[in-house]
Amino acid sequence: MGQLFGTDGVRGIANVEPMTSEIALRLGRALAHVAKQSNRRHKILIGKDTRLSGYMLETAMASGICSMGVDVLLVGPLPTPGIAFLTRTLRADAGVVISASHNAFLFAKSAFPRYLTLDGLTIAVDCGHGAAYKVAPEVLEELGARVIALGVDPDGENINQDCGALHPEALQDAVRRHGAHVGVALDGDADRAICVDERGEVVDGDEMMAMLAAELHAHGDLRQGTVVATVMSNLGFHVAMRERSIRVVSTPVGDRSVVEEMVRGGYNLGGEQSGHIVFLDHNTTGDGLITSLAVLALLVEKGRPLSELRRVMGRFPQVLLNVPVTAKPDVESVPRLAAAVARAEAALGDSGRVLVRYSGTEPLLRIMVEGEREAQIQDLAQAIATAASDALSGAAAAVGEG
Repeated sequence: MGQLFGTDGVRGIANVEPMTSEIALRLGRALAHVAKQSNRRHKILIGKDTRLSGYMLETAMASGICSMGVDVLLVGPLPTPGIAFLTRTLRADAGVVISASHNAFLFAKSAFPRYLTLDGLTIAVDCGHGAAYKVAPEVLEELGARVIALGVDPDGENINQDCGALHPEALQDAVRRHGAHVGVALDGDADRAICVDERGEVVDGDEMMAMLAAELHAHGDLRQGTVVATVMSNLGFHVAMRERSIRVVSTPVGDRSVVEEMVRGGYNLGGEQSGHIVFLDHNTTGDGLITSLAVLALLVEKGRPLSELRRVMGRFPQVLLNVPVTAKPDVESVPRLAAAVARAEAALGDSGRVLVRYSGTEPLLRIMVEGEREAQIQDLAQAIATAASDALSGAAAAVGEG
């Protein structure tokens, strides 16, 4: 059953293997078997987002778990971080999230100092028609903000469709139209967030993490003076951290890798460019609402707009390309591809970097090139993509990422 799990769990299209009720039932039985390692009464918690298929998969998995004599707690639509929190709080053996990612609790407000409020701020929030569609606006309003809510009408099919953290264009427009001080976008299961400054410009996970790391470090609250980031973090993030004597530990892509390194090293802040940011002082997984509240607290305490706070780091131009592949040999074992990578690295020297890796979930080779000059890195990335296409797929084109 190991082949079912990719970088972040079992992924697929509903009713197409492996995302079928039959496999969900078998997974439930397997999970219950693992949980039954002692004589005490066992329980497993299941939560989901707002997609219709969640009801089918939830029922199947619950049936599998119960068939093994283990209790099931069905908590309904909740963000991934909320399920992680409840799993610990209720002393469950395990928690299951059924989510189409890609209702937080009051505990989320622990990231917002009690002595602060959001009074006087207008905040646009896009919940992506996902799990936080009710609670995110309510939490912000409770803290005193005037809230402009988007993506709060889930119908079981519209989650993440042209909205939320994956598609911030509507939020950017709302911030500009309403003159909001800041915008917050969550994804479907609310484990990631991105922000939009008062000018309507996107502030991504690297920039938010840089702001938060610098502030924590200045107050002596950044454990071991270290932040954990993935290999995809912008080079500008590393430069900004180095300038502030903050150590960066890099991990493979995926918030799971980030959390594992944080636990192993005893660090309390880590995350990804995509907006998955983990505060181990508050929760054990990425939490979009906690991330948003931490950024808002910084904005209020500093009394400065987000467009100024984000200047803690400067972004290097970055090009991302995806190349479809039919095989995944080691890059170094493909002479033409290895040579293209080496030429790009030599051309950039110390002023840029090249990262070439295979997707953990799709038949793709991902190419990232960063440097000081946009035109140069475009050319270098395309040269690598062409070499990869010729060697690994026979395809002629690479597909750009956002």
